[in-house]
Amino acid sequence: MLSTHTTRETDRPMTRTERVHVALRMAILEQRLAPGARLPEDMIGEAFGSSRTIAREALGRLATEGLVELKPNRGAFVANPTLEEGRGIFVIRAALERAMVRQLAGRIDVETARTLHQMVEDETRLAEKSDVEAIRLAGEFHLYLARLCGNPLLERYLTEIVSRCSLVMAIYGRPHSADCGAREHREIVEAIVAGDFVGAGNLMERHVEEVATRAQLGTRAEVDVRSILAEVAAQVP
Repeated sequence: MLSTHTTRETDRPMTRTERVHVALRMAILEQRLAPGARLPEDMIGEAFGSSRTIAREALGRLATEGLVELKPNRGAFVANPTLEEGRGIFVIRAALERAMVRQLAGRIDVETARTLHQMVEDETRLAEKSDVEAIRLAGEFHLYLARLCGNPLLERYLTEIVSRCSLVMAIYGRPHSADCGAREHREIVEAIVAGDFVGAGNLMERHVEEVATRAQLGTRAEVDVRSILAEVAAQVP
């Protein structure tokens, strides 16, 4: 799980662009910024006390992740995928993540295994309070696994796909047991640590398929983007 203070990989302080990027990312996945909402660069810069250049760079990163759509001559908008688009993305994700965990099985060290177990425990604890928070933490778990592969191309593809799936779940996800996703993650970690590449692949594919079934059409509430940006910016040190 990424912190607004440091990155998990290096524990180095975040740059101003990274802080804006992470804060906006969380606001989108937590649905505080609604799908389709316009994200003006000047409004973001004003909220975070930064330049439009930094806002533009942060929005570009979010666009790469599939969370923001950049429309020529119109600006940036929170991505608004349809349920059918989401289902198609999950099919691709299942295949990629199956290959990912098969590659990782038996190849992670003790410290990395400890980090993965801690992420699952954090997800279990916080998921009891919020389904939206559970979705965000689950996405961070999958992105961390992608980084462990050391394959920049795979990481780039999975970053976009997992982020997009997290957005789909935030929009369309139906209520479910807060523990089910974390329990599935725990089983995957145990298979990876044990070096069971066949089991890890099967568990991951089944997990992604289960996640996909937890989506249904839902309603969306209108929000004031300016006030939400102010709230998000106030949470960034």
